[in-house]
Amino acid sequence: MSTVDLPQLETLAIQLSATGVAELAFNRPQRYNALSPEAYKDWLKAIQWAASCDRVKVAVLTGRGKYYTSGQELRRPDLSAVGQDAQVRKLDVTKTLVDELIKFPKLLIAAVNGPAFGFGVTTLALCDVVYSVPHATFNTPFMKLAYCAEGCSSVLFPRIMGPSKANEMLLMGRTFTAEELERCGLISRIFPAENFLQTVLTIAEDCAKFSVDAMKITKELIRGIDRDLLLEVNAREMQQLLERMRSQNAIDTLNQFVDGVERKRAMKKAKPSKL
Repeated sequence: MSTVDLPQLETLAIQLSATGVAELAFNRPQRYNALSPEAYKDWLKAIQWAASCDRVKVAVLTGRGKYYTSGQELRRPDLSAVGQDAQVRKLDVTKTLVDELIKFPKLLIAAVNGPAFGFGVTTLALCDVVYSVPHATFNTPFMKLAYCAEGCSSVLFPRIMGPSKANEMLLMGRTFTAEELERCGLISRIFPAENFLQTVLTIAEDCAKFSVDAMKITKELIRGIDRDLLLEVNAREMQQLLERMRSQNAIDTLNQFVDGVERKRAMKKAKPSKL
């Protein structure tokens, strides 16, 4: 693996093979690869680097540890002016990241190594190919948090999965298995958990032998027709998400969620040790 001139990021690990396969791995395994504000920034930097670096021919998104990503790191809402500004900046980063995924010019493969939640699920539809381990599960808990669809899932999920299954995912918060998503076309193939990442990287290495120009042109033919639509959808979703996050309904729901997490932690801490 080459390590020359690779971005050094806190929450995302990057490796680049000599043949041009960039592995972009969510790297907070102790937090189930939860997406903190810093993680969104790192993901954006990694995607922008992979898009612009001539040495990168194929990019593979994956996660370290047991999870692909547990989605947005949920914290108690900060209703101060500083907190409101931070919320806007975070959503600006998120919007830009989705824009960059929409415009990403090279082959982008997702290697889902474990459970995926929220933004980690919706952005799979922006990848060109999705592979998964058999035990991965997929959930978008937007309704439980009083949020709304994002990552262009409001358009891409119904198109890929069909309206009924997409509505189960986005409106009802049902957890899907990898097998279910393979049947409806969001996942291309399921590979055994053993040596899963190496299997995907081997496929990526084979693709890296192809003409980069031919890949870019063909991807443009496939994706280019939808670009303006998806950019517009992303902007609309982000505006709606900001409004939802600032609603009293969502604030109360998130506070209740955090209260529940804190109670569970306190009970676990107070539980007598068996040793």
